[in-house]
Amino acid sequence: MSPAPQPKRLTRSTNDRMLGGVAGGLAEYFGVSSTLVRVAFVASLLLPGPQVLLYLLLWIVIPQE
Repeated sequence: MSPAPQPKRLTRSTNDRMLGGVAGGLAEYFGVSSTLVRVAFVASLLLPGPQVLLYLLLWIVIPQE
């Protein structure tokens, strides 16, 4: 009997980080490029909403790997 696979965990990246590692961690979790996540975040800044507050909240809530 093989051991059960470990569930994926959302963590902030320590290797692929520019500011807090949130974009790198999200990219790793969802299996996409971190550049794509960063571009999507910057593009979302053109829309009204609490994007920066959400980023700061994720920076606080998501544990570092």
